[in-house]
Amino acid sequence: MYIEIQAKTLLATIRGDDPVYGMKYNMNLYRGCEHQCIYCDSRSECYGIENFKDVLVKVNAIDLLERELQRKKVIGTIGFGSMSDPYTPAEMKYGLTGKALEVISRRGFPVHLNTKSDRILKDAEMLAKINRVHASVCFTITTTDDDLASVLEPGAPRPSARLRAMAELARCGVKVGTGLMPVLPFLEDTVENILQVVDATADHGGTFILPWFGMSLRDRQRVYYYDSLDRHFPGLRVRYERTYGNRYFCPAQNADSLAQAFYAHCTRRGIQTHVPRWQPDSPVAQLSLW
Repeated sequence: MYIEIQAKTLLATIRGDDPVYGMKYNMNLYRGCEHQCIYCDSRSECYGIENFKDVLVKVNAIDLLERELQRKKVIGTIGFGSMSDPYTPAEMKYGLTGKALEVISRRGFPVHLNTKSDRILKDAEMLAKINRVHASVCFTITTTDDDLASVLEPGAPRPSARLRAMAELARCGVKVGTGLMPVLPFLEDTVENILQVVDATADHGGTFILPWFGMSLRDRQRVYYYDSLDRHFPGLRVRYERTYGNRYFCPAQNADSLAQAFYAHCTRRGIQTHVPRWQPDSPVAQLSLW
């Protein structure tokens, strides 16, 4: 269900340095997500989304963005996709992400987007234009197995579609890579799976991968995830409960060896393990009149 709302503000300023994506500002044009990934942390109570199947649409977002960017004195990377994917089916109906990119392009700001969708290709031309300043896109790909992904991320386009989109954006000159996170214990934590993701990224024009060898589990997120395990992987829930109890961070059982294999293979394939950042032009020192 789509619920249209009027937002009071849009852009959030990130205090200090963002060590992962290099973002200065962040925004969510939608709340809730149709991809319905069974592991999604955004179901947690702390985020205040009562029904994650409903998508709240900030229909006044573009007007807010115009006004808020006009007042920004500091140019910095604007991030999309922290709480809701910017390219779920809602975007095909409302087009807020595409319109926001047009505004950002006119204002000369750099962007970074996180997504699980090949729908981003509708904005490939605009992203290439923004890339004259800076544009980077991180596709979440935790497995190259389309069948497994159809269970873990039932509403999202399959990894094969995301990889094709990655290759197309790379041909447009946009900086692209992979978010290898989370790596689900007992489902994705094999060296074979990790190396397949590295190879697929490199083969489709990706230049970076961000890894996280484990997952988070808390309150409503844990309940939903365990219920999903009961439906699709009978007996696996008990293994999680015995291994992790009520812990928030649940590392992959062989996280150290996975990391060792991952970093070695990234070196072999020429893949960076950080997002390329926008760097402002060095200010020109004003000459003294005397």
